[in-house]
Amino acid sequence: MADALELDVLWDEFHRVVNMTSQELATWLKVSDADEETEPLPEHAGSPTGQHVLAILQKRRTDLTEDDISVMYEVVETVEAETDPTLEPTAGDSSAGDPVAQETERRHRLMTLGHDPLRP
Repeated sequence: MADALELDVLWDEFHRVVNMTSQELATWLKVSDADEETEPLPEHAGSPTGQHVLAILQKRRTDLTEDDISVMYEVVETVEAETDPTLEPTAGDSSAGDPVAQETERRHRLMTLGHDPLRP
């Protein structure tokens, strides 16, 4: 388990990069997983990581598990890497050639982790 100071820093970083509320994230996970004919049950909507982020948002710092801490590190690293202003689009991107589609896809991917890049 992380020491208290390390956990404090991680907690703050996680809540800095996860800028959506638990309600907003839950709604996004349901919307992003729905299709024209079906909608998943709320507890099954979204990716496993998105569901885990949602669960962490509903916890107190003292209730975190080792898995929670691992996911928090993963989310912080992913969001920071994806929001790096020097990041170039990668070859083989499914929306290569269309910067608007690339940005929309990136935003949706980050929103499944609880980060809306359109928020300051």
